[in-house]
Amino acid sequence: MAENTGIGIIEAGAYIVVGILALTGTLTIGNVIKMAGCLKNMLNETYGLTQSITYFAIETRKAASTLDFLDVADEMYKGKLPVEKRSDNQYQIEFKNVSFKYPGTENYALKNFSLTLKIGEKLAIVGMNGSGKTTMIKLLCRLYDPDEGEILLNGVDIRKFKQDEYSRLFSVVFQDYQLFSFMLAENVAVSENFDSVKVEKCLKEAGLDERLKTLKDGIQSYLYKDFEDDGIEISGGEAQKIAVARSVYKEAPFILMDEPTAALDPISEYEIYAGFDKMVGDKTAIYISHRLSSCRFCEKIAVFHEGSLIQTGSHEELLKDEKGKYREMWNAQAKYYVQPE
Repeated sequence: MAENTGIGIIEAGAYIVVGILALTGTLTIGNVIKMAGCLKNMLNETYGLTQSITYFAIETRKAASTLDFLDVADEMYKGKLPVEKRSDNQYQIEFKNVSFKYPGTENYALKNFSLTLKIGEKLAIVGMNGSGKTTMIKLLCRLYDPDEGEILLNGVDIRKFKQDEYSRLFSVVFQDYQLFSFMLAENVAVSENFDSVKVEKCLKEAGLDERLKTLKDGIQSYLYKDFEDDGIEISGGEAQKIAVARSVYKEAPFILMDEPTAALDPISEYEIYAGFDKMVGDKTAIYISHRLSSCRFCEKIAVFHEGSLIQTGSHEELLKDEKGKYREMWNAQAKYYVQPE
């Protein structure tokens, strides 16, 4: 709208100038017409040039900030040890007195944190917002390194391993996961090459079985309509199920899920949890959740509070601690799961 207004003003100005010249007898009728057209074109080009200069100035500032970001030094230690490839998935992780502050902050996100992840264990992590749950996952994946303490993989500091090989041990679903406007199967496999049988199996186990039956092209259906007019639109809950299927498809020894069912209704959530053991098999699984009712399927629950691990145990064991944080949180949420009389 603003651009059209500017062009209209330019055209009006051109005709006014030429009109004045014609009235003073400076130009003939034929030259008036030619002059009006030339002046209009000149003013339009001048206006376009000023717009382009403004655009390039803005884009230059954007590019400069991107280049500055790319020049930021990577201060993380680069290990050189290869990760032992084990077909039996016998990998054990241990946090030893780990403390961490996010850059630019004074408060500890984790403080003196110690925990051993046993092979094949299903661990649920619960706690209030800001208690350090997601920070633990980020440290485990080496998105950050601890300020104090160490994290060990089979007794070796994880900083000593090659980062690309170490990263392959984990299949992670963060809260801000992303799906792409590609085939459904490509989103699950994160590759153009995929095992169709395996993709369908993972999607069904993640609770997308009924939706699959409605798709004309099955797992080869495109998501969204960015590139395909007949692309399918999916709900937030369906997107989370696809993300869960993706984590299982990778077949990494460790599966890490940060609130993977937050957008699901209780029934859909239960369907995933009911088959969770079957989905992850003998893998070690870490599950972050705000819904304590969803953690009962896990063998072990870790309770975080203000950056510290304050309780561990099964659901039943933790409920017996009348002064414990878990019992307090459970009682606060229980009213939402009890039918009114």
